[in-house]
Amino acid sequence: MKIVDKKALKREAIIQGALQLFSSNGFHRTTIPDIATKLQMSVGNLYNYFSSKDVLAKEIIKYTSEVLGDEIRTVNMLEISSREKIHKIVTIYFSMAKEKPEMIEYFLRVYLSHREVFKDGCEGMTCVSGFITEIMIFFDDGVSSGELRNQDFFSAFGLFMGYLGGMVFLEGEAILPRSLDEYIEDISRNIYYALKSV
Repeated sequence: MKIVDKKALKREAIIQGALQLFSSNGFHRTTIPDIATKLQMSVGNLYNYFSSKDVLAKEIIKYTSEVLGDEIRTVNMLEISSREKIHKIVTIYFSMAKEKPEMIEYFLRVYLSHREVFKDGCEGMTCVSGFITEIMIFFDDGVSSGELRNQDFFSAFGLFMGYLGGMVFLEGEAILPRSLDEYIEDISRNIYYALKSV
């Protein structure tokens, strides 16, 4: 018989509820009472799980990073080319933007826009290490196989995420004339040719 950790489940429910509110209403406009109301729990009880809104914000970015990192880890474990891995990573990111838009919105509109909230305890890439580590492994594997050019990690990472984040932003602003899925081939090809070994 499987033992269910009720506290862990409640903690994840709070993270999910807060993630949705922060992403749709903004970080500063969302209050702890708003989150408690959404989850039908008392403010006092919510504070038993997270001592402040800032602590909750940090836990959310760690959570989203781990979810995305887990997805990329499955790609990294496949015995396929870097080009195929890029295609799979782009597909995962765009799928997540459609199926769990609050995760991508949170990263773009809360984490990157309110760095003051994350300065204590989330310095550098600490709170997004689950995702960053898997991207580093992807690049290292590609360079080791000779398929990708050896370059500074942040140059490669900025290029990769610039494409993905930019397209998701355009989709979110309803600027793209076609659905995000229809750009997977072109974006994957562009990223590959920008990163590939000469």
